[in-house]
Amino acid sequence: MRIACLLFEDFLLLDAAGALGAFELAARAGCEGYSIEMIAATPGPVRSSSGATLLAGDLRNCSDFHTLLIPGGDGAHDCAKYRDLIPFIQRTARARRRIASICSGAFVLAEAGLLNDRRAATHWLSALELSQRFPKVDVDAESLFVRDRNIWTSAGVVAGIDLALALIESDYGSEIARRVSQLLVVPFRRAGTQTQHSALLDNLAPSNRFGDLLAWARQNLAQPLDVEMLADRARLSARQFSRSFKSSVGMSPAKAIEQLRIESARPAIESDAKSLEQIARDCGFGDAERMTRSFRRMTGETPQTVRRQARARADRN
Repeated sequence: MRIACLLFEDFLLLDAAGALGAFELAARAGCEGYSIEMIAATPGPVRSSSGATLLAGDLRNCSDFHTLLIPGGDGAHDCAKYRDLIPFIQRTARARRRIASICSGAFVLAEAGLLNDRRAATHWLSALELSQRFPKVDVDAESLFVRDRNIWTSAGVVAGIDLALALIESDYGSEIARRVSQLLVVPFRRAGTQTQHSALLDNLAPSNRFGDLLAWARQNLAQPLDVEMLADRARLSARQFSRSFKSSVGMSPAKAIEQLRIESARPAIESDAKSLEQIARDCGFGDAERMTRSFRRMTGETPQTVRRQARARADRN
């Protein structure tokens, strides 16, 4: 399969490099893999916002590709930087090819009119601007990435890698995507609807000694994450860990993990893309019954209620 990465002045180098690095490693994971081509309106070196350049071919000579990838960056907020690319993007969409954007690359797709009446993700810092500039776009400021038919959008740099892994899984299956994630040393199959930030983590002081541990736990919710596992990772005895954690975070380790699981499950439940059983497994509850008990205990509502309310909001819109 062939991927064309569309560059413009002041794109973010990491947006492009992170996702393309995942695509590059697919062949090492045991599949046919991808051929990758950089393209731009004017062939030659294209300057990123860091000052580093990537060499791009002429987009007019690029027609045989499967996926169009559009990075974000400072330039994505300035239409003058990519106005010449809009007709090419629109032709690609009419040809029903797969199109994916990373971070503020969603602004480029929105300018091309491809996100009208679609749900789209972007970095949470850019979500308000995207919503105000393009009111026809259903902006999702929470999810790591979103698929709406042939258009995929994602949040920041690491979420762009999550999106790339999801595309690889769609093309070559879960085992190949899992191997790529292992080569990259990143979590495999973080749900696209997993939130970009956490109320629990956001409320911790930057100096909190358990902040990094909870951030790791949030990326590994499908694991047991019992006190013994967490204590071992913190290099403390289970008794020392439990006492110190509660004093520092203000709740027991079990309650903190339960809150992280609920935070992760809620947007997935609202999206209606997966069954409650699958979401329960992905978020570490084990099964839907346990997830329901947890939601009722922590929030006073059930996952079924959350889903019905989300459907009702969608119907009103």
